[in-house]
Amino acid sequence: MIMKTCVIFDLDGTLIDSRQDLTDAVNWMRAQFQLPPLALKQVVGYIGNGVKLLAERSLKGTDITLEQGLPLLKKYYHEHMVDNTCLYPGVAEGLTTLRHSGIKLAVITNKPHPATLEILKKLNAYDDFDTIIGGDSGFPLKPHPAPLLHFVEKCGAIPAQSWMCGDHYTDLEAGRRAGMKRCFAAYGFGTPKDEQCEYSVSAFPEFVSLCLSQL
Repeated sequence: MIMKTCVIFDLDGTLIDSRQDLTDAVNWMRAQFQLPPLALKQVVGYIGNGVKLLAERSLKGTDITLEQGLPLLKKYYHEHMVDNTCLYPGVAEGLTTLRHSGIKLAVITNKPHPATLEILKKLNAYDDFDTIIGGDSGFPLKPHPAPLLHFVEKCGAIPAQSWMCGDHYTDLEAGRRAGMKRCFAAYGFGTPKDEQCEYSVSAFPEFVSLCLSQL
C-alpha cells in the first residue's frame, strides 16, 4: 500500500525546548554592547521567523546595527546550542512509532540548516527524518508553503491527508496555504495569532495518537 500521508514538524517549540539557549545567545550578544539582558519571556516572543529577525527584534531601540549583532548571536549560539535544549517529553518515542508505521517524516524550520542538523544529531533524532529543511536551504521561510509542498510531492503524498505540526502561526499559515491538516503544538512557546487549525494537542504523544488514528 502506498502511504498517502506524510508529517512535517517544526523544530523549536514543537520537537525541542530551546528557549533558554536562544535567550542566553541573545543576551550574550547584547552584553557585548553593554546592553542589559532581556527576560526569557520577551526573547521567546521574538522567536519563530528566523535568526535574522530574532537578532533584529532583540536589538530594536538600540544603536546597534543588525550587521554588528547578528554574527555575534550566531557565533555564541553555534557554540551553545544544546547546553539546555532537549526534546519535549514523548518526542523520541513518538518519532520512532510514526517512522515504524511507514509515515515519511520531515523537519521544516526557519532555523539555519547547519544548526538544525547539529541539534538533531546531538539529541539523537536526526535518523528519524526523511528530509530536513532549514531556513537557509534555498526555500522561502515559513509561512511560505513552498518547502512543505516540496516534501509532500517528494513523498508522493496527498496534501489534504498530510500533516503540518507546529507551535507558531508561521507553521499553521504555511500548512493552510499548502492545503494540509494542521495541528497546533500548544505545549510549545509559539503563538497561533489569528490562525485557526483543525487540531490542538497539549503533549507530543497526543499528536502521535491522533496521526495514527487517521491512517
